[in-house]
Amino acid sequence: MHRLSLKLSAASLLILCLQLGINKAQDDASIRKPLIFYLDVPTAAKANDEISVRLGMITEYKECLVVTASLKSNVQMEGNFNFKQTRCICNDHRVNFYWDFPVTQTVTFEVLVEIVKEKNVCPDDVAVVPIIGDTYYTYRTVHVR
Repeated sequence: MHRLSLKLSAASLLILCLQLGINKAQDDASIRKPLIFYLDVPTAAKANDEISVRLGMITEYKECLVVTASLKSNVQMEGNFNFKQTRCICNDHRVNFYWDFPVTQTVTFEVLVEIVKEKNVCPDDVAVVPIIGDTYYTYRTVHVR
């Protein structure tokens, strides 16, 4: 009798696991993404041209997020190149960050985006910070000819 009980328990556990495995909630494709990016950067420019960098973002979250985006360069740039902007991103609209700066030589810069906990950015200070997926970065090079 004890053996029959163990077999039934194992079978029940297997059925339960199979049921959970086909549940949509377990599917990675159904998980909302905190941020989706659109980055527009020229790949080439003439010396002393001013270039424009545009970073667009949307969220699939129902809640708002406070996002800080910054640019950091590998070469010394004119003026204060360590550009940093903070905005509130909600699921009802796309947010764009713009940076304009002159280039005198080929430059590689980092675009860094962080979801942060900061007050006085989103309405009523209501925003979330995900446990994972709160920092994103990419590098871009603009070749100067």
